[in-house]
Amino acid sequence: MKAISFKLSGKTACFRKPDVNAYAYFTYNNIHKPALLGLLGAVMGLGGYTQLHDKNAAFKKGRLGYDEGFPEFYEKLHPLKISITPLAPNGYFAKKIQTFNNSVGYASQEQGGNLVVREQWLEKPQWQIMILDDGSESYQKLCHYLRNKKSVFIPYLGKNDHPATIDGVEMITLSEPQGDYIDSLFIKDFTSLGWAKEGEAPFLFQEVSPMRLQKEHHFYEYETLAFTNCEVENGSNTLFGYNHKNYSFF
Repeated sequence: MKAISFKLSGKTACFRKPDVNAYAYFTYNNIHKPALLGLLGAVMGLGGYTQLHDKNAAFKKGRLGYDEGFPEFYEKLHPLKISITPLAPNGYFAKKIQTFNNSVGYASQEQGGNLVVREQWLEKPQWQIMILDDGSESYQKLCHYLRNKKSVFIPYLGKNDHPATIDGVEMITLSEPQGDYIDSLFIKDFTSLGWAKEGEAPFLFQEVSPMRLQKEHHFYEYETLAFTNCEVENGSNTLFGYNHKNYSFF
């Protein structure tokens, strides 16, 4: 099986969690699949939510909902199978709360029209990304852009405060998985863990992460992702091997 592999990194990143915003916005620890597809769509120049809204607006005058169908980037790229490996000890990235003002005037109903924003940012995040070759035109076009260091729009990690760096692009050949370790994020479907890798203290990282977009309103659909150096009895994960390690694709 063929795949393209690259390193994705940045000085900071923020992938906002939609469930908490009373005091501060919090971020997922890792880039999730919908966000990664949006980044790749920017590289390829595919349309996003704004373009979808504008496209639908002409057909829905007098109606409030302009989110029918998927954005172009998601429509074309969501069939791709990807692997995400956090390049950090135990899978955790350092995080800090950043405080800044939004004083555009319409941001807040408070006196003076100033909104104090508190946002959690990842510090120096980096991931190894692999994408399986599914033979599609979208995959071939994506490979062309990545290998030639081309991008239509600026890729960023969650929002435009966080420009992304893509390097180390290479075409690789995957093999059958070997052993009982999974060296990337994978969908949690285990009930117990085995021994940790020799000479390493055992760790287990888990996070409920967006995996898909719900079609009607583009809400996230979630899976629990895990990252560990312990033996795992694989269930439903699609695994491939590379350089004596096993990677899960979803």
